Amino acid sequence: MDTDTPADAAERAAGLVKRMTLEEKCAQLYSLWRGVDADAADMAPHQSEQTGGVSEDEAIAHGLGQLTRPFGSAPVPAAEGAANLAALQQRIRASSRFGIAALAHEECLTGFMAHGATIFPTALAWGATFDPELIGAMAQQIGVTMRSVGVHQGLAPVLDVVADSRWGRTEETMGEDPYLTGTLATAYVSGLQDSGIIATLKHFAGYSASHAARNFGPVYMGPRQFAETYLTPFEMAVRIGRAGSVMPSYAANDGIASHANPELLQGVLRDEWGFDGTVVSDYFGVNFLNSLHSVAADRTDAAVLGLAGGVDVELPSVDCYGEPLQAAVAAGRIDEGVVDRAVERVLTQKIELGLLEELPEPAAVIDLDPPHARALAAEVARKSIVLLANNGTLPLQAGSETQPGRIALVGPVADDKAVMLGCYAFPNHHGRNDAASIDSDDPYPHVDMGVSIATVVERLTADLPGTAIEHLAAGSVLDATDAEIAAAANAAAAADLAIVAVGDRSGLFGRGTSGEGCDAPTHALPGRQAELVEAVLDSGTPTVLVVISGRPYALGTAPERAAAIVQAFLPGQEGAGAISAVLTGAAEPEGRLPAGVPARPDSPPATYLAPELARRSSVSSVDPTAQYVFGYGLSYTEFEWDAPELVSGAEVGPEGVVELAVRVRNTGARHGTEVVQLYLHDPVASAVRPVQRLVGFARLELAPGEAGEARFAMPVDLAAFVGVDGEWIVEAGALELRVARSAADTVASLDVEVTGSRRLEPGTRALATQVTVATVVG
Repeated sequence: MDTDTPADAAERAAGLVKRMTLEEKCAQLYSLWRGVDADAADMAPHQSEQTGGVSEDEAIAHGLGQLTRPFGSAPVPAAEGAANLAALQQRIRASSRFGIAALAHEECLTGFMAHGATIFPTALAWGATFDPELIGAMAQQIGVTMRSVGVHQGLAPVLDVVADSRWGRTEETMGEDPYLTGTLATAYVSGLQDSGIIATLKHFAGYSASHAARNFGPVYMGPRQFAETYLTPFEMAVRIGRAGSVMPSYAANDGIASHANPELLQGVLRDEWGFDGTVVSDYFGVNFLNSLHSVAADRTDAAVLGLAGGVDVELPSVDCYGEPLQAAVAAGRIDEGVVDRAVERVLTQKIELGLLEELPEPAAVIDLDPPHARALAAEVARKSIVLLANNGTLPLQAGSETQPGRIALVGPVADDKAVMLGCYAFPNHHGRNDAASIDSDDPYPHVDMGVSIATVVERLTADLPGTAIEHLAAGSVLDATDAEIAAAANAAAAADLAIVAVGDRSGLFGRGTSGEGCDAPTHALPGRQAELVEAVLDSGTPTVLVVISGRPYALGTAPERAAAIVQAFLPGQEGAGAISAVLTGAAEPEGRLPAGVPARPDSPPATYLAPELARRSSVSSVDPTAQYVFGYGLSYTEFEWDAPELVSGAEVGPEGVVELAVRVRNTGARHGTEVVQLYLHDPVASAVRPVQRLVGFARLELAPGEAGEARFAMPVDLAAFVGVDGEWIVEAGALELRVARSAADTVASLDVEVTGSRRLEPGTRALATQVTVATVVG
């Protein structure tokens, strides 16, 4: 990193801009994507012209702003890729009169998206951990790996809050709660940026609330829901995490495209929250103002709208911000000062990253999947596994009375490496490079994983020696024959225990059952997997259901009939080991649901964040109640909770902090983790409120007989909401703090009286509850 202070860097950047030509300035605002022709059909099948006909030599003739995915676009050995990137950077520096290198960015949602790099669990699995410290450590490791090969910016994390889990990108989110999302995202941002990589918050904002859960769908919501639910995680990651970059959403909210929304990108982001980094477009997002949203007549018009709207950098390639932007300046359609403003932001970051100095020589030997990274991936996977049901059948401990002699392990995801991975893991991202759809004869050809990945069959066979395990795929995630389902049921009937493993195969734009552009019409398991589950349950053999998926699915009669249910959210390259460890008792189930499991395939879209009339009621015949709610998860041990206590008293001023504590003891025979959750209920407010919402959580990891205490210091600001006049307000009156095991399991409630009202200036409200945990002696 460069030694310049932020003020020094900004001053140097401003001085450089004054000496640049318009062509040199614009060159700093776009990117070069080598290999775009091979990748564009997969990345954006709706985009026909990705580069505006600009060659590589033309793109770097006056310097270059960014390099798009030098490792993420095609398999390349790490050392070779680093050497190639270094050589290209030398060309770029030589083409610039000021010796400015390009800023290289990569995807990093499930780890550095490069062939051979460690593949971590998906973000939905991060949500299930309820463990910000672990997510921060994971992000730092990801950043160290990226930095080692010459990358500077990561396009993660995703802060979209799930509104309807049929949305294909649910796997990329951290769940349905804005506070959990914001807390984990802030930890990820801090970890990534501590390693020297700029974090990019996406997709700003409301993208996940698209109409009918369709990717790119329009978003219709009011300003209160937008601010309270969808902006809050971004505000946390900007104001607390100091994120260096933000990426707007593809969607239009109430008819205003995010890539041309100065009220959002300038007014909220910069003026209210104090953001001083760069806004980078989502891929082709500036062009989409013309080609998809029809708010721009052509590329020149799109360039004007995008840059004036607050988008500093166009990704992934030179398109609107090249000659079209220059033409707009020449014609007086946009002031050159707007260009200067964006270039200063870009150059300030480059100076801070050392990109105006000699770049370090890449190492001759680079390991993108070192042992300590795999260990972190395994820990995240283990802590994300959620035990939804258990009648005592689990754990299946080897050498114990619970170890079955014969297991029928059936289901299409039991012996498939790729089912462990999300759509932004390199193998699944590049699983197909042609236009074939998922329902073709060979939708999933062999893909070189690049890293070692075990399957559930392999791990269970190794972890349960002495047990005979018969595996039948019983079809694919997409389809099965009657004979395949019948064979699975027969195998189950002949076994001591059946394990049926079902779920997703993630991909892009219809080439998966989960992932970007892989939206679902219902909450039903893909293909005939629901029929498979019911057939195995009908066999009468005790059945453990294992779901490996990118979204929660309706589970039919399994909640009533299965011996146990285990949920894993695309747990990464170490996922099979984590699942097996939980099944066999080598690890404890620690995960909690980051999004509710729907009760039926036709359940309406719903989250726990709902006002009273959005819940089950006598005024509607449709019941949205989840089968398993947000925050739910079981353990192999038992916990006893003492009554929580208010530490700060029952009255508090509108600028105060409410302090409370609760003690929990592990009364069982096994080590276990209890997740203490704090919810806020506002009985009477001037605007309709959710019945409750999460405002804090704490993980207590306890040995048998051990007790722990969780203490919460909640700023009253967390009770604020957008009032009837559109301003944030804390209102005087009663509040109820619910200490709970989940959104549906309150242990105790504490009443607090707020003694006065207070209006909050934008960007000033406290955003986080301070949490401390300690072991209790005695």
